[in-house]
Amino acid sequence: MDNERYASSPNFENGKFKNLLPTNMSMSAGDMMKTLAGFIAGGEGRAPKQKIHVLHPDPRVIASPNGSTRLVWFGHSAFLLQIDGLNLLIDPMFGSTPAPYPWMGRSRFTDGLPIAIADLPEIDAILLSHDHYDHLDYRSILALKTKTKEFFVPLGVGMHLRSWGIEPSRIHELDWWDETGLAHLHLALTPARHFSGRGLTDRFSTLWGGWVIQGKRDNIYFSADSGYGPHFEQIGAKYGPFGFAMIECGQYNEKWADIHMLPEQSAQAAVDVRAKVMMPIHWGSFALAMHTWTDPVDRVTKQADTLGMPIITPRIGAVVALDALGAFHERWWRE
Repeated sequence: MDNERYASSPNFENGKFKNLLPTNMSMSAGDMMKTLAGFIAGGEGRAPKQKIHVLHPDPRVIASPNGSTRLVWFGHSAFLLQIDGLNLLIDPMFGSTPAPYPWMGRSRFTDGLPIAIADLPEIDAILLSHDHYDHLDYRSILALKTKTKEFFVPLGVGMHLRSWGIEPSRIHELDWWDETGLAHLHLALTPARHFSGRGLTDRFSTLWGGWVIQGKRDNIYFSADSGYGPHFEQIGAKYGPFGFAMIECGQYNEKWADIHMLPEQSAQAAVDVRAKVMMPIHWGSFALAMHTWTDPVDRVTKQADTLGMPIITPRIGAVVALDALGAFHERWWRE
């Protein structure tokens, strides 16, 4: 049944999912060796000199999601979003390293998580963007599956969850532009310019994408990982304007700009989707590229100011209320 559904997708061809635009995924042998050498050697400023201290919200506040829409950033692309009385987790990678085994990667920049998994309230749904290790974490899902009601994922990602013991009835797989509901929320999976895979032989075997989350009052966009492209204008035209947009900004390099935007493109993407306020994500937790850990936020903040795009940069663990976004302009990473 899954194979039949994949075959009917306009985004599936010759046994693989594909991007809307031709997307360069190759590097020369020389570039590959230089990149690997850079990862192994590390570099000045790629990680903070000391662990980042995270804020810890009052569990009593987090336990009551009623009232205005609010979110807590766990760093990178992981969020707790509380909207219209529902608790959602977006890309809940809560592990120490974004790799198949902890010893294979460098550890998280922070001194722990803002909220321990055991202290999270019951989760109405987890939204996943794709199956890379820095977004879909096996141990996190195992710890969350008994306190999570539903899982919304791009096509193919459900096979991972089923193999980890999650009942198929709780898994909802979407193609680009598919729409569905959760209570009174309206959800849509939107295109992104990226790729998938958790091993050496499964690249493009599952789909990837961003999310639109529309509630009674608030309209929110989560870009997920993406290179820049015309899909942002298409998303803005179909679902915008957005009161708030979480836009990828980090882990980029000129050699792979087709799959990870540069910071200046991230600010432009926020304009394209018709966001009223943007927040840069995909930074602040892991070193997955050769830039310094503060380069993404410094560059995107500068470009957002140039474009007149309001931007917020909350601390990891801050409780961000969408009706009070003006309070989150602190340049905490410069301390």
